[in-house]
Amino acid sequence: MTLHPIAAALLLAAVPAAAHDGGIATPASTAVAADFDIVHTRISTSGNVATFHMAVSGKAGRTRPSASGKLAGSQVFSYVWPTTIDPWEVGFERKAGILALAVTAHPDFDDTPLFDENGDGRRDNDGDLWHSHWVVLQPNPACGKDALAVVDIPEGAKPRLPRTWPGLPLLLDSPGWSPTLEAGTVEVKVPFDDIGVVTAGGFDGVTAGLRVNASVHAPLLCVADVFKVASGNLSLPGKPNR
Repeated sequence: MTLHPIAAALLLAAVPAAAHDGGIATPASTAVAADFDIVHTRISTSGNVATFHMAVSGKAGRTRPSASGKLAGSQVFSYVWPTTIDPWEVGFERKAGILALAVTAHPDFDDTPLFDENGDGRRDNDGDLWHSHWVVLQPNPACGKDALAVVDIPEGAKPRLPRTWPGLPLLLDSPGWSPTLEAGTVEVKVPFDDIGVVTAGGFDGVTAGLRVNASVHAPLLCVADVFKVASGNLSLPGKPNR
């Protein structure tokens, strides 16, 4: 479902102009589902905390994947901020790939074993709730021409990993920062030991669907469907606080 252009314009007009200052502004598109139709992407900092912000022309987080009942072939929907930050800064190996913050939902598996997001006393059944990850991405032809994948950890390898790595054979971290999805925006507040690694870098915005490989094997998690890229070409032109 997409918004009529007039309805999208009225919705955006209802958001204070200051909410869309700076960052990357992107025209709304009726060709993209409104809840994944990026219109603004920004990273701002205050003290040692970076706020990752994305606005869409519809209601952020309205659509989540349908449960398939199995891991193989299951879907992941995501709001993603690819960055130029070296993965080393959040606990991975240096230059391991493109470090991105992602807000994801996926009902068929749980990859935040340290946290009980739905408050039911279990920590293994809430992957369908929107939650945050660091992921490291690289092009992988097995996912399709020019497609990206979350980097796999080969069997037996012991790379440097963050303390909150969830145990999956992927360069993926589950740090537990709770995203806020309100009306047309998604935001995540992320603390850094050295905020300079954020302010010195670049960023972009992406909405996408990922898919677990049908064989649950390398590559385990492919970016299967890019809904929209804020810059149009993943050039990471955004500058924090500008």
